[in-house]
Amino acid sequence: MVNSSIKLHYREFGAENGGPPLLLLHGLLGSLVNWQTIARRLAQHHRVVVPDLRNHGRSPHHPDVSYQAMAGDVVALLDELEIPSVVPVGHSMGGKTAMWLALEQPGRVEKLVVVDIAPVTYPGRLGALMDALLELPLDRIERRAEADEWLKRRIPERAVRDYLLQNLVRTGEGWRWRTNLRALRDGLDLIRGFPEVPGGVHYPGPALFVHGSRSDYVKPEYLPRMELLFPRMERVALEAGHWVYAEQPEAFLSVLEQFL
Repeated sequence: MVNSSIKLHYREFGAENGGPPLLLLHGLLGSLVNWQTIARRLAQHHRVVVPDLRNHGRSPHHPDVSYQAMAGDVVALLDELEIPSVVPVGHSMGGKTAMWLALEQPGRVEKLVVVDIAPVTYPGRLGALMDALLELPLDRIERRAEADEWLKRRIPERAVRDYLLQNLVRTGEGWRWRTNLRALRDGLDLIRGFPEVPGGVHYPGPALFVHGSRSDYVKPEYLPRMELLFPRMERVALEAGHWVYAEQPEAFLSVLEQFL
């Protein structure tokens, strides 16, 4: 585990209510805000910790965007909160962070939940999107609506723009990106990949993979790799795209609670 961890910004919901503590991890260009609705529901029966991962939200920026580094930050947060073991629930990039945590430090992971992602390398589909964000002329933007209009030419999907523009914040000196876009773009090959796992290493605990039936992030050809690294895995498909927990919150919560 990487030792150069950084102190993550986080929120806590609920308290010790009998169920295992949960750690909700967001995806690329997201933040803890993405999980808040789900976190409040889960907090009825669990202690729920929701961090901003490095280079996202209100957490510090750092040029190292590797999953080893992100998982190291999570371990440092668990140590700070005196949580010996946890159930990480990770979406997309957060799911890869959760998988690496389980493989690297299985004793800290009671059960594993991965949402619409697999431990494989994905095509470079996000590069053009991030380039569009980096090219947005922040010095000429006066209102958020202008940023949305400018991005529309490159990113036609309104929901995607709304998600990305959550990261645009106004300061006394004008608009800026809250995320460390430059580091994330430079490290995109690491983010869309997955660290090399030594032969024979696997996570021995229960693992739940929840994916969207209309998403292409969990393909049949990825299953052998998933089963090799997570031999006690089970898989559930919900009628959704990549944003499974946002599109189908009730079904997602039902599946999650049954697994827990």
